[in-house]
Amino acid sequence: MRLFLALILCKLIRLALRLLGRGGTALPGKAALKICPDMLGKLSKGVATVLITGTNGKTTTARMTEQMIRDAGYSYFANRSGSNLERGIAAEFAANSTIFGRPKRTYAIIECDEAAFRTVAGKVAPRVIVVTNIFRDQLDRFGEATRTLESIREGVKKAPEAVLCLNADCSLTASLAEGVPNTLRLFGMDVPLEESAGVSDAPRCIRCGAEYAYSFRTFAHLGGFFCPDCGYARQRPAVSITAVRAFLPEGSEADFMIDGAAYPAYVGLPAAYNLYNAAAALAAATALGVPAQKAAGSLADTRDVFGRMESFEINGVPIRMILVKNPAGCDRALDYLAGMIQGEYLAVFCLNDNVADGTDVSWIWDSGFERLFSGGTEPGLIVSGTRAEDMRLRLKYAGAREDAVRIIQGDGALIAAAAAGGVPVYILPTYTAMLSIRSELTRLCGGRKFWE
Repeated sequence: MRLFLALILCKLIRLALRLLGRGGTALPGKAALKICPDMLGKLSKGVATVLITGTNGKTTTARMTEQMIRDAGYSYFANRSGSNLERGIAAEFAANSTIFGRPKRTYAIIECDEAAFRTVAGKVAPRVIVVTNIFRDQLDRFGEATRTLESIREGVKKAPEAVLCLNADCSLTASLAEGVPNTLRLFGMDVPLEESAGVSDAPRCIRCGAEYAYSFRTFAHLGGFFCPDCGYARQRPAVSITAVRAFLPEGSEADFMIDGAAYPAYVGLPAAYNLYNAAAALAAATALGVPAQKAAGSLADTRDVFGRMESFEINGVPIRMILVKNPAGCDRALDYLAGMIQGEYLAVFCLNDNVADGTDVSWIWDSGFERLFSGGTEPGLIVSGTRAEDMRLRLKYAGAREDAVRIIQGDGALIAAAAAGGVPVYILPTYTAMLSIRSELTRLCGGRKFWE
């Protein structure tokens, strides 16, 4: 009876909020869990769930996996809104269940917050777990990267039957394979990247504390790591990128090796880090039984994900939004701007310090904004958000002229000023700034709701 009442309440609140244009992605689940605290465990029975967690790339990996199983004809649902705490995940399971608690779909592709993972993993009994990577993120909430690692490890221990898809190139993530009964399916990159390494969040061995050596690097602490003292080292992945044939403004051409067979593919999202997301999605989809060739072919059809390389256009001016929230992710976005964008462009940095962003914004000083001013055409610059002055100061120290950095507050004014320049615009916002600016952009340009 409690489950029935919780489901009725959840569905009614979701319907009401959707009619109001509010999304209804978390509040329905929060209310329902008060009535039936074990609702998620009950609703997930009979659903083959892919649970995707990690610091960076969760949302994009989930959308890529979703594309693969959609193309393969699987019946599924997903939490596309990115509402990835237990309440949001519970709301999505409720929406895809009958009022009697029976699932309407066979599979679920679920993005899960790193801190919530240990709880959620113990309730949904996932078929597949994907851990994209582990980096320093939201220091006020997560602390150091090792704390995130141990939280995820707790969740993995609660799901011994899950196929464990881990980033072989991340020494922290790869350590989750130790001492577990799970079937392992590693993914990674077998070639270095022509990008700045950036700040390492894991310079020393997770086992013995010695400094890692590398046979090759991709970025930050990712790559062919090995410990010269204790022997802990990168393991050969089942799914890997063996060659990058071209980085293009709108995507990448690369060769993938999946279980010993080669598959050339076009990845329909730009930037090198999306190759890692593609490999993670391939590991997950093939673990579910999707044929490797079909899964690789689906990469070309991946739609841009809200706020993550998402494109808009105003009066002929292209606008691309790239979410940033930590040093590693910000560095990859800066690599994309400095390395791929030809000609004049405008860079807009929107820095908020709300709870959902992380109240500690010191991470901007660990990000390599200097590469924007190291040669070639320097971008036009606008800063906004609650910590706009901090962002302007950071750009000044990176090499920008102080009088060249405009502060513009208010989403409407910001977008109007950005589009007025007539050059391509790249908006790099933190999470709450992204939600706010995206809402205004979709109002002006049309486009999908954030939960679609």
